[in-house]
Amino acid sequence: MSQPASPHARPAGSESIVAAIEPHTGWHVAHLFYAFDRQRLAALSAEARAAGAAEFQATLAPAGAGAPTRLQTWLVPGHKADFAVVAMDPSPLAVDAIHQRLLAGPLGAALVPTWSFVSLTEVSEYVPTVEQYGRRLVEEGEVEGSASWKAKVQGYASREDAMRKARLEPELPPWPNACFYPMNKSRVLGANWFTLPFAERMRLMAEHGRTGMSFGGRVTQLITVSVGLDDWEWGVTLWAKRPDYLKEIVYTMRFDEASARYAEFGPFYTGFVATPAEILAHCRVT
Repeated sequence: MSQPASPHARPAGSESIVAAIEPHTGWHVAHLFYAFDRQRLAALSAEARAAGAAEFQATLAPAGAGAPTRLQTWLVPGHKADFAVVAMDPSPLAVDAIHQRLLAGPLGAALVPTWSFVSLTEVSEYVPTVEQYGRRLVEEGEVEGSASWKAKVQGYASREDAMRKARLEPELPPWPNACFYPMNKSRVLGANWFTLPFAERMRLMAEHGRTGMSFGGRVTQLITVSVGLDDWEWGVTLWAKRPDYLKEIVYTMRFDEASARYAEFGPFYTGFVATPAEILAHCRVT
């Protein structure tokens, strides 16, 4: 007797496209936001709700069968959404499979997708190489070749590979407070980011980066690129130990020239990291 197809099995012949849809470096990323349709939930039988809850939790289990490499769920306060899913994987099919399984599951008819954002992880062009970092130190007053300069350059060199890997294949921090927002760089007359010389853009982003690093140990940031993939150019995901740290870092960094003059922001989605079971209970589904 033939075995039933796996819910994650690829269509016959699809193996040939896998290499073409996976990036050379980095992962596909999706931020997915949903609300529960209360009228449709109320129309479900107790048995259908129970089956739906079980499938919902199986679909969103980070270590479940067919799960993408990274998978996290948030409770989302306010009317924009009830919950969010953050998924990352080299394959966009593995990422999108989460969305398809949710909609095809027993609770699918009662789920309303409210917003989504598709992007890729990347190492920004403004992350300095070891040589660029050494030159930056000189611009900041260090004497090239001095013991202090050498120690800082060597320290940066020892961290460089790990820093780049963390941007391309990020771990999800164990912090409960999160937010996400998309952004563009301005292209208006007199404040067009894309007409600035690279050295000037590098300087502005270095200032912006120093501000962000002052929140080390309190906030972790992930920047993903959506140029050519979605309506905005970048997505910013923040995780923090306390919710007020999210407010503080966004407010503080807006005074940097790279942000104050050249940044345009989309909608903000606040989240609190929660298990699928906690989402169902909080939203009164179970």
